[in-house]
Amino acid sequence: MVGKKTGSSGKNPKVIFYKPERIKTGIPGLDKLIDGGLVKGSSVLISGGTGTGKTIFCLRCLWEGLQNDESGIYITLEETAEDLRRDALGFGWDLKKYEKKSKFKFVEKNILEDTNFEFFDVDRMKASRIVIDSISLLSLVVEDKSSMRGRLQELVKSLKERKITTLLISESIDEEHLSILGIEEFIVDGVIHLKSIPMGKMSQRTIEIRKMRETKINEGIHSMEFCKNGIKVVD
Repeated sequence: MVGKKTGSSGKNPKVIFYKPERIKTGIPGLDKLIDGGLVKGSSVLISGGTGTGKTIFCLRCLWEGLQNDESGIYITLEETAEDLRRDALGFGWDLKKYEKKSKFKFVEKNILEDTNFEFFDVDRMKASRIVIDSISLLSLVVEDKSSMRGRLQELVKSLKERKITTLLISESIDEEHLSILGIEEFIVDGVIHLKSIPMGKMSQRTIEIRKMRETKINEGIHSMEFCKNGIKVVD
């Protein structure tokens, strides 16, 4: 936390502690691990292997915003908007209803053909939450790590200036590598790592808060599971 003293006289000047505004994720059990919620306007990397729940995690966060009269955008570089709508509807999240109200929008983008991110819709909709799925694909169109870092820094900066809470999905290779190029996690404000550990015929799903600026986090690995409302932290 950042603190500053106010007042110029007296032995015990008043101290004001800065507390950032936070937003709820809508994921049961998660907000208590991150000091009450995500810092509004922050950028968070949602990292994990295939089938760990990254997409559902992000859709749930967007849905929570919509329930609080916030606008949201899901930029998909891989899956189709229709597939994502069906995934969401499987949990009772009717995103099309909010699309008709111009409160929510899917943006399908072919990163191989167009590497620029335009913010017209973000500005017009006054979006407060945005998902980019997946940032890993940028590694296919950049020349080197230096270029990738610069592009990603500029993207995160542009969204932060607009005070938009941004979730960036990234594929993780293993426990030590949270992203494809190994630089994404150093640019964002927070990293949430999802895992699926095989246990016989079943899998143990876990969530770990690897970092979160301006936040007192509950460290360690926590159990997570899919439920009728998406996903939840169970310990």
